[in-house]
Amino acid sequence: MSSSPFATQPPVGFGPGSQSAADEDGLAYLPLPSGMRTFEAHLPEVADKERLAPALAALEEVIAALNAWTPGACLPVALAHLDAANLALVDEAMGEGEVAVKVAAGGDARPMEIQEATFAGVWRVRGGAGIDRIEVGAFPRGALVRAFGSGAGIDLSGLDAPLPGIFNAPALLVEIEHRARTRQAGDAAHVINLSLLPHTPEDLAMLDARLGQGATTVLSRGYGNCRIDATATRNVWRVRFFNSQDMLILDTIEVSEVPEVACAAVEDIADSAERLVEVLAAIR
Repeated sequence: MSSSPFATQPPVGFGPGSQSAADEDGLAYLPLPSGMRTFEAHLPEVADKERLAPALAALEEVIAALNAWTPGACLPVALAHLDAANLALVDEAMGEGEVAVKVAAGGDARPMEIQEATFAGVWRVRGGAGIDRIEVGAFPRGALVRAFGSGAGIDLSGLDAPLPGIFNAPALLVEIEHRARTRQAGDAAHVINLSLLPHTPEDLAMLDARLGQGATTVLSRGYGNCRIDATATRNVWRVRFFNSQDMLILDTIEVSEVPEVACAAVEDIADSAERLVEVLAAIR
């Protein structure tokens, strides 16, 4: 009895050499974000404790503010009275955390630079006209007060006129304007995921032009980077996430008081109080 010719032929596409050489080293995955920073206590050396007593007192004030903090509060600790040596000790003890904030100049207001310490919820605020302090809170109030400029509403005029390349921007602007205008304190954030919506470069240009540019920019470094820009429309933020290769992986518009990704959590602030107590005890 003769056997079928197909029984001795290997199936096409299987076996050695059937796959491309590009696969020999394994599957090629997209690069994942990396480089997340973790807390590492830094203990400054204090040779002359009497000379640096004002700095130690300032750190005690920060601890007191952390322990007294309640959700929604922002408690300042003045540093402008410290000389250079004492200020340097405070800065060394604070270190630099994952979130940095810049507030652009506007009107009579000068620019500000704000850096979160390695202690979550502790913000180092610097600026012109003697602005030199620490703020304890989920997000620095100094950056929020000026975030949206005048906070004018979105101009919705002419959205019904056909324009080349414009498809989804008019409907999105109507949605954003309604959410921003009707938002109440305590409402959950309303997020529009542009990465999942069909849009054109012209749509994005219209959104940028109608929303405007605010004064506050936030960069949060964790798994990759997150850039948050306040618009000129109150409570409206542009939130963009990048991977470790600086590729845009998520593009959103968020209607909220402050995007949660930029804020310190309640648990983190309580933990910061415990850590700072340990640091202060160690350097004394």
